[in-house]
Amino acid sequence: MDQDAPKSTSAPSKKPDIDPVKVEEGIANARALAAQGSREEAINALLSIEQKGRLAEDVAITRSACTAILEIVHAAQDWTGLQDTLLLLSKRRSQLRQVITAIVRQVMGYVDDTPDLQTKTALIKTLQDLTEGKMYVEIERARLTRRLAQMTEEAGKVSEAADILQEVAVETFGTMAKTEKIAYILEQVRLCLDKEDFARAQILSKKISPRTFVPRAEAKKGEGTGEIGIEGTAIEAAEPGTPSLEELKKQYYALMIRYHAHSGDYLEICRAYRAVYEDGNSETLEKMCWYAVLAPADSDQITLAANTAAEPGLSRLPKYKDLLQRFNTKEILWWQLFTADFKAELEAADGIFGGSKGAKLREDLKLRVVEHNLVVLSTYYSSITMQRLTQLLDLTTDEAEARLSEMVVAKKLEARLDRPAGTIRFVKGNGSPSATLSAWTANIARLLETVERTCQQIQKESMVHRVPIGAQ
Repeated sequence: MDQDAPKSTSAPSKKPDIDPVKVEEGIANARALAAQGSREEAINALLSIEQKGRLAEDVAITRSACTAILEIVHAAQDWTGLQDTLLLLSKRRSQLRQVITAIVRQVMGYVDDTPDLQTKTALIKTLQDLTEGKMYVEIERARLTRRLAQMTEEAGKVSEAADILQEVAVETFGTMAKTEKIAYILEQVRLCLDKEDFARAQILSKKISPRTFVPRAEAKKGEGTGEIGIEGTAIEAAEPGTPSLEELKKQYYALMIRYHAHSGDYLEICRAYRAVYEDGNSETLEKMCWYAVLAPADSDQITLAANTAAEPGLSRLPKYKDLLQRFNTKEILWWQLFTADFKAELEAADGIFGGSKGAKLREDLKLRVVEHNLVVLSTYYSSITMQRLTQLLDLTTDEAEARLSEMVVAKKLEARLDRPAGTIRFVKGNGSPSATLSAWTANIARLLETVERTCQQIQKESMVHRVPIGAQ
């Protein structure tokens, strides 16, 4: 099966006239020859038809001939010959793009028919080599890469599978369906998390905006829905088996929970659970309550805890409503009493406080209780002894001093510790040096303005009463 002889460049060639009826008869005769065992003869006849169709730039005829050739080779289960034939057809001079796309998709359908893993891998890599650098088959190449990554992962090579898949930037594909893009990126994120490459997982997850999952009917005015890729092009149908947008939303936030659990960002975990929460799902609401409490107290945490407490479904969970209420009340929480009151809930939340990270979360929960108590004490006391502070916090002196120092450094509390005297003063600090300097400048400016206004009034009175300034 030789390549076509080069055309003469001295004069433009004339496109040959082709009779479609004769072409159909020729293809049928070639199929019959192949069925009788004359495969080479049949392929040569089809190559001749393919050449005529290609030179005439007739997509339908060229595609029909190429399809017939590949079907004949596939029927013979000649996998090496199939790869060679595929490359031959794609590299024919001036081969039409539509034909290349068609034969690539056709052979992709044969991948599952391969007899063993080695043959399947070789066929996929041949298809990858063929599609490399061709934008009109970029979607097919991405699907092949994903399949190769799945095979590599099934072989136990998770790190290698992640490296294979993350090379494809599907967010730049203009014709790929949005759901398929999201599913592809989520697969990249999942493999990076399995590989424990959390930095790359975060970078990949940023390619998906949470607005992507907002239905158009619910999107606010002027707010996009997070479409990924280039708009204004003909979008191809998603690959069969691609999850729906709602399922992808759940997968996205499940992966985000895995990522934020690694970094211990309880506030973001709570937000992720809140994003997928459906009224009536008590398990998700319980997790929202626990993570809202575990998150360090700041303006965002207060808002999130208040929104969680306002959920209608919380009326069916009185203990969890009480949990949020206790942290929202200016009262001391005794750790021993707190754990006793919520013993059943802590044991039921095995997915949070169990496992290898459970001890760390229990420590953080105790830390939140201590921080809450320090804030409460700062509202009722202007000064307190260290001995009394340790009694109220139920901590040792060193632990109480460490927790107090951490909150002061984090600017969550303003206090002054007199260690020799053993006292703590909860005071309003002067702020940062720049703030102090700005306040001093403003005060000086007001003072000078007052002096100038006073001088003007004195001068005015002097002129009205004709009393010279400085007269006795």
